[in-house]
Amino acid sequence: METIKNKKITFSLIAVLLVTYFSTSIIFSPYSNAVNVISYKYGSSGAAVTQIQTKLKNWGYYKGSVDGKFGYDTYLSVKSFQSKNGLTADGIVGDSTLAALGINNPSQSTNAQYSGNSQDLMLLARLINGEARGEPYEGQVAVGAVVINRTRDSRFPSTVAGVIYQPGAFTATVDGQINANIEQSSINAARDALNGWDPSGGAIYYFNPAKSTSQWIWSRPLIKIIGAHRFCS
Repeated sequence: METIKNKKITFSLIAVLLVTYFSTSIIFSPYSNAVNVISYKYGSSGAAVTQIQTKLKNWGYYKGSVDGKFGYDTYLSVKSFQSKNGLTADGIVGDSTLAALGINNPSQSTNAQYSGNSQDLMLLARLINGEARGEPYEGQVAVGAVVINRTRDSRFPSTVAGVIYQPGAFTATVDGQINANIEQSSINAARDALNGWDPSGGAIYYFNPAKSTSQWIWSRPLIKIIGAHRFCS
């Protein structure tokens, strides 16, 4: 009887330990994943902070020296950038802010490919929807292609989000049309652009001559006209 009693006690202890283990795993697993995400904030330093400061300085948000030290001026500049680009203005440079700045987060694989459910696809689709809704389908794809072409040009950010959220780069991000109800053709056009179709002929600029007030844009060499847009190099 004593042996059976001991076995029951042992079994009960094992059961309690197993329940505790799995409960702890469920509770702390999200935290474990979270701490693996690289972010930069007040007190951080290094090459990534230098990149952040350089981008912010080039775009007029940061007035201090590019020293690779995340101080108070950098913190305020990050908050200003986040506020003006629809991001959480917490002064912490995480994945979303890095993407908007056009900086690759070293915590993410550089070999990631575009997919039908990717954030790039939907963001590009919203940009196309806001900029070229109602244009010929070829013209919608061409607008998407301009974004892709800019990611490959050293004068622009190297990511889709970075190009789209570059201050003043697209009317749709300024007037809020990027948030308009999305049409299926915009999603299709974004997918075609991401898959390599470039009806713009390599353009990195486009504009609507009936709406543009910029004299400078008229100086850009014309590649082609599609619908209401002129595509330029």
